[in-house]
Amino acid sequence: PSNPSRARVFIWRELRKLGAINYQTVWVLPYSKDISDKIQNLKKVIENYGGQALLLEGKVLNKEEEEKILKAFIEARNKEYKEVIEKCEDFFKEISFEIDRQNFIFAEVEENEEELEKLKTWFKKVEKRDFINAPLKKEAINKLKKCIRLFEEFSKRVYKEAQKE
Repeated sequence: PSNPSRARVFIWRELRKLGAINYQTVWVLPYSKDISDKIQNLKKVIENYGGQALLLEGKVLNKEEEEKILKAFIEARNKEYKEVIEKCEDFFKEISFEIDRQNFIFAEVEENEEELEKLKTWFKKVEKRDFINAPLKKEAINKLKKCIRLFEEFSKRVYKEAQKE
C-alpha cells in the first residue's frame, strides 16, 4: 500500500522475516509449502491495507540469472550472520571487561545471560531464513558457542566468588 507508511514498513519486515530478497524490484523467495501459506496470508494483509500483490510461482530459465539470485540470497544471509558475529565479539569484550575489573556479581550474570539469549534468538531467526547455508553460518555458530562457553565460565567464577563471602 502507498499509505500509510507504517503498512509498507510492516509488509517489508514480514517479507524480510521470511527471508525474501528484493531482486530487481521483485521480492523473491524459494518455494516451500510453508512459505507459500505465509505469503498467501501476507497477500491478504496487503489487500486489507488497500494495496495490491501479485504472487507468482516461477522458474528461472537462465542459469546466469539463477546464479545471480542465489548470490543475492547468500549476500543477504551473510550480512545478517556478520551482524551476529559482530555482536558476539561485543559479548566477548563485555565478559573480558567484567573479568578485568573483577566485577563478579550476580547482576552481571543476569545481564549477560539476557544478552546471550538475545544472541541465540537472533541467530535462530537468521538460520530459519537461511535456505542456502550461507558461508558465514559456520563462523556464526562457532562464535555463538564461544559466547556460551565464556558465559558459563564467567557464571562459575561469580558463584565461586560468592561462596568466598
